[in-house]
Amino acid sequence: MKVKKLSNSDMIDELLQPLITENRIPGLSISVSRKNKIVFEKGYGFSNLENKTPVYPQKSIFRVASVSKPIAATALAIMVQENLIDLDASFYDYVPYYPKKGYDFTIRQLASHTAGMRGYRGKEYGLNLPYTIKDSITIFKDDDLLFKPGKGYYYNSYDWVMISLAIQEASGVPFEKYVQEKVLKPLKMLDTFPELEGKTIVNSVEFYSKKRKGFRVAMPVNNFYKLAGGGYLSTTADILKLGNAYLTNDFLTEKVQKEFLTAQKVNNESTYYGLGWQVSTDKNGNAYYGHIGNSIGAYSNFFVYPKEELVISILTNCTNPSIQDVLDEVVELFLDKN
Repeated sequence: MKVKKLSNSDMIDELLQPLITENRIPGLSISVSRKNKIVFEKGYGFSNLENKTPVYPQKSIFRVASVSKPIAATALAIMVQENLIDLDASFYDYVPYYPKKGYDFTIRQLASHTAGMRGYRGKEYGLNLPYTIKDSITIFKDDDLLFKPGKGYYYNSYDWVMISLAIQEASGVPFEKYVQEKVLKPLKMLDTFPELEGKTIVNSVEFYSKKRKGFRVAMPVNNFYKLAGGGYLSTTADILKLGNAYLTNDFLTEKVQKEFLTAQKVNNESTYYGLGWQVSTDKNGNAYYGHIGNSIGAYSNFFVYPKEELVISILTNCTNPSIQDVLDEVVELFLDKN
């Protein structure tokens, strides 16, 4: 008897549906485009478990965690393009009131995580304090650098808090308004928002953490101050628009885009990180740029494969679900179809 070959869609279902039935995640949204056309888009599980609300890729709004960094990096790239910020200028040129350290450091070093800034300590990851971006530097401003800028690589979100502050100071407008006017509106990312305390976002998912059997609503957290590093809300459909803006090369100049999508080097070795973008190759040697993110109540994947003109956006509503191995298999299915 001839065995029917599974379609690409069936194989994706076979990988993703068990994540729901086995209680590994509450819900997941995936949107995929090739040559700027949607080739796969589907929701799995629930955006709200109590109400049994399905996930809709075009409208279910998730926390995107560190996928916020490419959004912020795009705003920074525009500032560079418009000569409002110099990547190799000192951070102090834009934020002179920041406490002096043992070494100077640049905007480029902050954007590439080579400035020596520390990361979260203790409960900082889940702070629920109403900090503004400017106020929030009190968390880390008095701490020493971890290493001489340019001599090491240490991934963290505070680098991007500082960049968002520099963008505010250089532009004269709040960071979130600059991003709205210069990035989100032009790219028609109409379902991408900063997460603001007390502001209800229609179609926002519920955020969950795992417990022994099932899930619980995630603890409250205020992500506004770290908006640039991990505080945006969006849909998988909207995130595709960002990726495709880079593939079409009609949003940023080729020179500026290349600068942001080139992996930096420390001691002549690649960090596999550009300026706000992870830049690498997968296990099969396919070049990509994008970002993976994890935050309270969220886990995210965003990959752009330029040779294949492929953009993949995956968002879930669960803290640290340990599903990257499955998501990698899903991505491989789309690459195998070239």
